Amino acid sequence: MSTQHLWLRCEKKEFERRSALTPTTAKKLIDAGFQISVERDEQRIFDDAEFEAVGCTLVDNNSWPNAPTDVPIIGLKDLPVSQDPLPHTHIQFAHCYKGQAGWSSVLARFYKGGGTLYDIEFLTDATGRRVTAFGYHAGFAGAAAGALSLAAQQSGKKLGPLDPYENETAMIKDIKNVFGGSANGVKVLVIGALGRCGSGAVDLFRKIGVAEDDILKWDMAETAKGGPFQEIMDVDIFVNCIYLSSSIPPFVMKDQIIAAGKARQLSVVVDVSCDTSNPFNPIPIYSINTTFPEPTVPLDLGCVSWVHDLPLLSVVSIDHLPSLLPREASEQFSNGLLPSLLQLPQRSTAQVWTDAEKLFKEKQRDAVVAEGL
Repeated sequence: MSTQHLWLRCEKKEFERRSALTPTTAKKLIDAGFQISVERDEQRIFDDAEFEAVGCTLVDNNSWPNAPTDVPIIGLKDLPVSQDPLPHTHIQFAHCYKGQAGWSSVLARFYKGGGTLYDIEFLTDATGRRVTAFGYHAGFAGAAAGALSLAAQQSGKKLGPLDPYENETAMIKDIKNVFGGSANGVKVLVIGALGRCGSGAVDLFRKIGVAEDDILKWDMAETAKGGPFQEIMDVDIFVNCIYLSSSIPPFVMKDQIIAAGKARQLSVVVDVSCDTSNPFNPIPIYSINTTFPEPTVPLDLGCVSWVHDLPLLSVVSIDHLPSLLPREASEQFSNGLLPSLLQLPQRSTAQVWTDAEKLFKEKQRDAVVAEGL
């Protein structure tokens, strides 16, 4: 049987330091008979030498367009916007299956090039559960960003640029320090608390000292009545961690925030789910993604805020939050993906890959119609 070749591309999104493969998982693939090419990348949390030491072949940065078309390309974030056809098989998060802005243009590139997309978000096992996700660390880091934003506001400041932490211990220590040793007294609400993402957010709040009774944990049972939810006005930080798959009533509205007036306790909204361009976004109070250099955006309350002196409300909407803990997040994610990657040589029959390809073809047909191809 021929050797399975896999190509790890660099990430072009600014400040994205995570990696779909780590030296640990790359070695396991090589031990299983894979050939691994790794693009040089100074931005990646793992040094090039770490991959070379386990037997990977280093190749030039962003050279994947020149790779043989039968070699699958693996990465994380979506590719830079382009009209260029895509002839390769790509394994990545593409953010184009749920009607996001530009979705049909992305899929049209595969149609024109004859390539295939295996969207990591939709790789599922026999029970329908996603094989891997960054959810836990997204929630963990989102809650961290929310806590840092609240502390900055309480000091009369705006949260400055966020830099990745070396590890979780350093992150917890930093957040406790800005609260004077503990975040005890802060009240938070996490919606989607039973999922991977929500459990990460809850764990962060516990580790920085938020009292258990002050961590409101909501999931489907609590949201079944349908929003908007007035309870959101009565916490310091609201963290949205749901996995959005269909239209639902909004959780919070701008008019509701204005109506709460000066009595509003809510100071920070963290939209970890970050469905900014999704037509079903249940947090329709902002319209832009924030970034590590500018992690928050103030909610525009118009002249009402000026007239009535309403308290500030900041929104965190960073779409690659796990990059705050890039090494740990990458290791957990890549190890979750590993069993599926080991089945890549059998992707014509292995269910995780055949199901993903079937979904891709369905979405591509919709894109062909939308693009008039």
